[in-house]
Amino acid sequence: MSRYRTPLWMGLIALLAGCSGGAIAPNYTSENPDIMRIGNQRPADPQVTVESLGSYCLEITETWSEQGDTPDGQKLWALSTQRKVVPCQ
Repeated sequence: MSRYRTPLWMGLIALLAGCSGGAIAPNYTSENPDIMRIGNQRPADPQVTVESLGSYCLEITETWSEQGDTPDGQKLWALSTQRKVVPCQ
């Protein structure tokens, strides 16, 4: 009788392990959500800003770019920053 119970238990354990593998939803987090976003809709680009650094100014342009997909099909967005020296006004 034990000859039949061992394969039965092993089959049941394998079945439960296989079914529970996809039950946990992925969780994506970032220490700073201002530089990474997750979602299928592209975030709005922030406005261009000018920062005074004394004798010159920096024009700062930020844009969101798509960086691929998560395993569950959502898009990953990363914030890129471009800086350019401009005369102060």
